[in-house]
Amino acid sequence: MRVSLIISFLLCSTAQAWVSASSSSATRGSTGRFSTRLHGVGATLRRARDSLLDKERSREDLKIGIAGFYDRSSKLWEDVWGEHMHHGYYIPEDRTDHQQAQIDLIDEVLKWAGATEAKSMVDVGCGIGGSSRHIARKFGCKAQGVTLSPYQANRGNELAVEQGLADKTSFQVADALDMPFEDNSFDLVWSLESGEHMPDKQQFINELFRVATPGGRIIIVTWCHRDLEPDETGLTRKEEKLLAKINRAYYLPRWCSVQDYVDILEAKGATDVKRDDWSYIIAPFWKAVIKSSLNLKSVIGLLKSGFSTQRGAYAMFLMLRGFNKGLIKFGLITCTKPVEDKKE
Repeated sequence: MRVSLIISFLLCSTAQAWVSASSSSATRGSTGRFSTRLHGVGATLRRARDSLLDKERSREDLKIGIAGFYDRSSKLWEDVWGEHMHHGYYIPEDRTDHQQAQIDLIDEVLKWAGATEAKSMVDVGCGIGGSSRHIARKFGCKAQGVTLSPYQANRGNELAVEQGLADKTSFQVADALDMPFEDNSFDLVWSLESGEHMPDKQQFINELFRVATPGGRIIIVTWCHRDLEPDETGLTRKEEKLLAKINRAYYLPRWCSVQDYVDILEAKGATDVKRDDWSYIIAPFWKAVIKSSLNLKSVIGLLKSGFSTQRGAYAMFLMLRGFNKGLIKFGLITCTKPVEDKKE
């Protein structure tokens, strides 16, 4: 399977680069067309080389890749799984109502974090806005979401209109590391399965803190690697290699642990810091996703969605392996922004 994916990637990506270059340079001279084609092919071959070597991506490459990945894959996910693009809450673990399990995860995380109300929330890495709309209905609050994917932002706004929530929820394309909001804007800052995409975890936390109101609640739910033991300085080579393969498929930077997040939050003066590991609660989800991908509708959708989505589907098996080995953790972290932070 690995070899066939590599060959498909090289052939398809190179062909796409030549077609793109030819189209964009139709009005230029022959020299310009040739130069553009060479540039496109060279960039594609560089990405192919990096993919084969599981090379870590630059911040700019991550932004472009994340946007493209979710532009191409979000419709397929919604067709199969609905509007919530995250894990489900599997207690009991044999439940089969998967979409309700996803909704239950939102409610259970809010309960765990002690969030019982909000006036204004921001959904950082909002997908197509499922969490925002659910929380807006639950608390009667305003909600704004940011994503790197134009498709997701547009689809989120379409669903808000369809569900009668256009006056309460809105979604836009923006970088979570540089959000277009004023300081002290939201009393609930929500990040559900987006922190793993952030190449600079310190800046990620800085932005969550900046837009939170003094006394506001910050909730981060994210994939992390296991905490290191006291005598360890890093993960094992095998663990790093597995994560590197997952990173290439899902456009992720280097991983961190839940303890790393806690350390950053405490250094910023966060209060009521709390953490938990829900790996066992969401573990059945990956098997359910893999099973759902085996029906005819999913297979056809996957074939149409392009290589990056197909590679992401393949990487689900790698994620499952990481969960089973105790390497990958589903971490929950919450805290409040100190009230005295208002003076800054």
